Amino acid sequence: MNLGELEKLVLHYLWKHKDVDVKQLYSHFINVRGGSLNTYQSTLDRLFKKGLLARKKEGHAYIYNTKVERYELIGQLIKSVASDFIAGDDSSLIAAFSSISSEFSVDQLTKLEQLIEEQKKLKSVNKD
Repeated sequence: MNLGELEKLVLHYLWKHKDVDVKQLYSHFINVRGGSLNTYQSTLDRLFKKGLLARKKEGHAYIYNTKVERYELIGQLIKSVASDFIAGDDSSLIAAFSSISSEFSVDQLTKLEQLIEEQKKLKSVNKD
């Protein structure tokens, strides 16, 4: 999945500010980035069509919020990029992840270890 620069900015904004209409979004970004109201409406619509936003009609406007958490999107993006380079039971993804783990703090490594243990437990429960 490819995301444009404005799409990324909009997602970051929506993770912080739930339930936003295009006018609220435009009011925030007009001073930061410029652009037209139509540009922001189109961006919200593209993110909705990509399955990243949910929307509900209130009066004449749609109210948008994120459909995925930040960590879920990061996972989808990693999987998308990695799938282009790995095949079958290739351990390249694990090796790649390991190569960047040297940049993690001790707290991040501890959290990662806990998450891996949780996944192992889930796999063993589902296996039985």
